[in-house]
Amino acid sequence: IQFKFASDELIESSLKSLYEVASILIENPKLKLQIEAHADNRGLSERNMMWSEKRAKAVADYFTGKGIKADRISFKGYGDTQPVADNKTEAGRAKNRRVEMILGY
Repeated sequence: IQFKFASDELIESSLKSLYEVASILIENPKLKLQIEAHADNRGLSERNMMWSEKRAKAVADYFTGKGIKADRISFKGYGDTQPVADNKTEAGRAKNRRVEMILGY
């Protein structure tokens, strides 16, 4: 899932993936979705946390806008606190800037 720079506005290319997840949720009304947004370590930690929280909420809002009930969706921003790759390289930072969606019951 990608966003415009320094924004919580979704980039059009992300909508196909989000639509596919929304379809799964619509077809399976017992499923719940957990959304986790992450950032790389560039910039201030407080700002990274703010953007990750806003971006997690933007993804949640996408799903509620598709008719998924809000009580089926949880979201949280983690900022730069949970890297999955080395922040010393651009490739690593790109992996750390991510949104993870976890389906469950």
